[in-house]
Amino acid sequence: MAAPKDLKYTKTHEWVRFLGDGTALTGFADYAQDALGDLVFMNAPAEGDSVTAGEPYGDIESVKAVSDVYSPVTGIIIEVNEDVVDDPAKINADPYGSWIIKIGEITGQGELLDADAYDQLCEEEA
Repeated sequence: MAAPKDLKYTKTHEWVRFLGDGTALTGFADYAQDALGDLVFMNAPAEGDSVTAGEPYGDIESVKAVSDVYSPVTGIIIEVNEDVVDDPAKINADPYGSWIIKIGEITGQGELLDADAYDQLCEEEA
């Protein structure tokens, strides 16, 4: 699956959608959910927690393994998508529609890739 062009991506397979109000949504990319298989459990942070670009903010467990989930930006968590935390399999069904956290007060970002560069990274890792 080609990565949606309106998102930015990390080398650790998270996506970020910058919203017009200075906030961003972030989630787990299709490549990552496909590699892990059926997602069954997620440890997520709480609203008000700070996140740092390139640092893990939680982890996600599949039937195969546990993987850290990294923040693409630095800021404060203003919302956690409890529907996805309660049922991480929603990421398997719709990885780009299933955001995990909403971040505000963004003060920085890590090295982000556009969709073409991310697709190339996935091809190299396959």
